[in-house]
Amino acid sequence: MTLTTPPVAKKVPHVETHHGIAIADDYAWLRDPGYPEVKDAEVLAHLQAENAWFEARMAPQQGLIDTLFKEMRARIKEADKSVPQKDGDYLYWIEFEEGAEYKKWWRRPVAGGPDQLILDEVALAEGHEYFRLGALSVSQDGTLLAWSVDDNGSERFTVRIKNLVTGKVLPDEIPGTLSGLVWVAGDKGLVYSLANEQWRTDNARLHWLGQPLDSDVELYHEDDDGFRVGASLSANEQWLIIGTSDHETSEVRLVPAADPLSPPLLVKARQTGVEYDVDLRGDTLFIHTNDAHENFRLAIAPLSEPGEWTTLIEGSDAFYLTGFELFRDFYVIEGRRAGLDQIEVRYYDDPARIEPIQFPEASYTAGLGDNPEWAVTTLRLSYESMVSPASVMDYDVAARTLTTLKVQEIPSGYDAALYVTERLEITARDGTKVPVSVVYRRDRTGAGPLYLYGYGAYGIAIEPGFSTTRLSLLDRGFAYAIAHIRGGDDLGRAWYKAGKLEWRTNTFTDFVDVAHGLIARGLTEAGRIAIAGGSAGGELMGAVINSDPQLWGAVAAHVPFVDVLSTMLDPSLPLTPGEWPEWGNPIEDKAAFELIHSYSPYDQVRAQAYPPLLVTAGLNDPRVTYWEPAKWVAKLRELKTDHNELLLKTNMGAGHGGKSGRFESLKETAEEFAFILWQLGVAR
Repeated sequence: MTLTTPPVAKKVPHVETHHGIAIADDYAWLRDPGYPEVKDAEVLAHLQAENAWFEARMAPQQGLIDTLFKEMRARIKEADKSVPQKDGDYLYWIEFEEGAEYKKWWRRPVAGGPDQLILDEVALAEGHEYFRLGALSVSQDGTLLAWSVDDNGSERFTVRIKNLVTGKVLPDEIPGTLSGLVWVAGDKGLVYSLANEQWRTDNARLHWLGQPLDSDVELYHEDDDGFRVGASLSANEQWLIIGTSDHETSEVRLVPAADPLSPPLLVKARQTGVEYDVDLRGDTLFIHTNDAHENFRLAIAPLSEPGEWTTLIEGSDAFYLTGFELFRDFYVIEGRRAGLDQIEVRYYDDPARIEPIQFPEASYTAGLGDNPEWAVTTLRLSYESMVSPASVMDYDVAARTLTTLKVQEIPSGYDAALYVTERLEITARDGTKVPVSVVYRRDRTGAGPLYLYGYGAYGIAIEPGFSTTRLSLLDRGFAYAIAHIRGGDDLGRAWYKAGKLEWRTNTFTDFVDVAHGLIARGLTEAGRIAIAGGSAGGELMGAVINSDPQLWGAVAAHVPFVDVLSTMLDPSLPLTPGEWPEWGNPIEDKAAFELIHSYSPYDQVRAQAYPPLLVTAGLNDPRVTYWEPAKWVAKLRELKTDHNELLLKTNMGAGHGGKSGRFESLKETAEEFAFILWQLGVAR
């Protein structure tokens, strides 16, 4: 049977009142009361009907989807391996075999000997619609491997342990984790965190190898619902570092790795708005903190007085200090200056000795790669730009030279000279200059189609990196732009703060103003702009189609956080308490309630024409629950006055990240791009 009309969700009157304000929500029934299990027959039937409508409408585009997928897959080197990296007595690397969706993890002795397959993701994924490796950790003596797997997209991982000498998987099994895995106590213990019923890691636990789970010891428990706990080892592997934090406040405790049951040492008690993280060298703590400057400083303190911090590197308006790594003979700081990545080598015995690592392009993204050893003379780095494929480099610290070890290979061919990238500044309505990274073919002329991407939340910068899938748009005449809008930390912590809480709407207006600026520069025209964003970036999509629907020719909103008000009003949901520092607490604060209501995309859907819209969701998504996009699409179908496409695709066996596997995920990108080309009428 050919479907001729989209599904129409029933309306069930539902009203909630907060601060004396009544909010109607006729589609609240789409939330299964048994969540996180979704078994309600009516809910599932509606989602399946939406999926059937998606399939029916996209069916005529299947040839284009196949063409795009073939292009994208041809740009991936199917039989590929990473550059080996030394860690102790072994060299470690990962490898993809021809046609494989997942990778294999290998090692071989530095002293010589056969290659050893230590973990086979292909075998582990067999029979599962979804597969994701979480943490992977080799014991310090190299004889044990702990790893964790999520096989349904719920982001609740099960830990297993393997003896790498015998090849046997041990009977130890820890379900429900959401954390890294840290070996302690001479490799007899493993530290991890469980996700509680609300999908929050409020604990750090110690599992003794070979002992039953009920004998595991809780090393730390967090009582604040908004905080999450994680553990790691210090760079010299002598200390277990237990951190707890929300989006604006943190607190750290230290425990000797050799004796994890000894009383933890609190570095400094939490103070609202103060973030810090630590590492150690000898008896000296290094502390990265925003207590004195929003762009962070680096301080030191004696282990005997961990709360007495002395500045080593001052905070700066010009330099945003994003992190540091300690090594035996030197340390490295990372940051951004004018939005551009910076890496500097510094020395313990000479604070005035600063050695920046120089990179060849004017716009790029670079950072420290995997550097697992304490005593090193070279640093492993990563590097790419919007026109330069990803590279792996080694930096010789003494010689101050870069050696390229590997450049991402594109089997179908790639000529960087055909493309040009620019870093623009576009003035927003309040006078703020917003950076925009743009890439397009050199032979592109006139105001053509444009793909504009944005995120703008949580202080997450969207870096101007390389993408092979993007070439399918560039080669069809598109320009591709990243709007580095407020809410990210692209230009420092102040840039982040200017897009959160009471300043949240700056994120949306920045994005709209960037679009107008790109039109004014002759790169595109209103109605020829495709826009895309996911999660909080999906909230951005929802806000800008409410405010400026005429600008956009096609919209892709992936797992969009669009029902902001209802979610922030429900502390039982996994993320809500920890999100209040980002969005505000509408339960306690009427002003926050009114502000969130004023921009929440779901609440602000109105009777007007909307652009063509492709929406995705994940049934098992614990971050943006499936009913947010489902309710949003239902309300849009009810109120919109146009006949443009509105499609919802729910992954019934996946979560926040969509389908797993390196090729399966490409199919979803091919669907998105086919939708955009179809809606913009661009030649195939």
